[in-house]
Formats: sequence, C-alpha cells, structure tokens
Amino acid sequence: MVGSSTEKSRFFKPDYEAWLRIQRAERGGVIFHDVAVLTDKLFPIVEAMQKHFSAGSGTYYSDSIFFLSVAMHQIMPKEILRIIQLDLDLKYKTNIRELFEEFDSFLPGAVIGIAREMQPVYRHTFWQYRHENPKTRVGGPPPKGLPGFNSGVMLLNLDAMRQSPLYSRLLEPARVQQLADKYHFRGHLGDQDFFTMIGMEHPELFHVLDCTWNRQLCTWWRDHGYRDVFEAYFRCEGHVKIYHGNCNTPIPED
Repeated sequence: MVGSSTEKSRFFKPDYEAWLRIQRAERGGVIFHDVAVLTDKLFPIVEAMQKHFSAGSGTYYSDSIFFLSVAMHQIMPKEILRIIQLDLDLKYKTNIRELFEEFDSFLPGAVIGIAREMQPVYRHTFWQYRHENPKTRVGGPPPKGLPGFNSGVMLLNLDAMRQSPLYSRLLEPARVQQLADKYHFRGHLGDQDFFTMIGMEHPELFHVLDCTWNRQLCTWWRDHGYRDVFEAYFRCEGHVKIYHGNCNTPIPED
C-alpha cells in the first residue's frame, strides 16, 4: 500500500513471484514504501515534464507522486518485473488474477496496459491541434478516434520499460518538450497526460485494455460543453470487471 496526503493514493500489485521473493527476504507480509522517499527519487526524472502535465505549483496533480508510473521501472527493485497500479476509487467485479493475465496479451514493444479515457477531456485538451488538423484522429471518440488514456487501472511491464530504447527516449526533457509543442499540449492530470501524449505518437507502446477493465463513471464533461458528443466517448459494452468512481461518482451497488 502506498499512502500519501492526497486523496488519490494508489495501490500497487507487483509481479507475484518476485513479490514472494521480496517478502521472504524481508520476513514480512506487506511492503510499505515511504511516499517522501519515492518522491525524492522521482523528482529528478519527472521535473521537466511536470510543467506540461499539471496546472502549476501547489495544484492537485503538481506533486511528483502523480508521475510515479512514468518512472516506476527506474525506482523499483530490478527483481520486480511487472506491477499493476490502481486508483483507490475502484470496485472489483472479478478476480484480479484475470487482470494479471492481460500481461500475456502484450504485443512485442508494448510496455504499458491501460484503458481509454471515457470522457472528451482530450478532445478539449487537443483543441488547437484538432483545429489545425481537422481530419486528425487525435482526441476523437472510439472506435476510430484516439480519445487518450485513463490511468485509474494500469499494467506496467517494468522489465519491458527498462529495455525499451524508445520509451527511454520519450522521457528525455527535449523530447517531451518537442511533443508538447507539436500537439500544443498543456494538461493537468499527471501521468495519464504523459501517456496520452506519447500514445498519439507511439501507440505501439500500449496494450489497450477493454473499457470493462476501467469502467469510468464520471460525467463532468457532459455538463461542461460536450453533451452532443459525450455518449460516443462514454459508451462501454460488456460485463464490467472494474468500476471506477472517478470525480467522486457513486459506484453501483451489487
């Protein structure tokens, strides 16, 4: 369990066999990570990108901890090969083991498993790029569009992240700046903004989870200028495996 002073703490499920080895070595049942220590390790790695993906110093997503997934492969022990990172505002409707099995479906080159964003938030964020490129798929609704990602449920193949020259290059400040300039990108949602932006350029880095693995419930953008297109983003067919009560949305009872 990772605790923090923010309300959006996250829970991490490491690769099971590696996790067991670490437990035996430490003679404990649970590993706790100090958020302050993690943040100190993260800051040099993510400092340059924070200005692009948070609303400014002191705002909700300005803390380095909201970029933990971006550099998890650099700060976690090498023995841990895979991690599932989860928001706390989730409700599980299936065995979490089934989510681990999604790692087996990663194509060569994929390093992260993540579901699409289910609101037109990136239609809004990419408005200038979309205006300049009216035929673009960027920010458009599925199935043909690229609505961006939601980081509430993520599968991080740490071993693949460590071995990917492409992913390493995308962490470089100059490359982040180049892409932010190209897409006129100015986000405020931390890690998912980074993954969304690089996903527009390099979709091969991502294994896209079905919407039922992260059935987001927030409807904020429906009432803030996007009612006419909202359902195209929000629609999700199939048996829901994980509900995500983002923006404090109530989760359906059983």
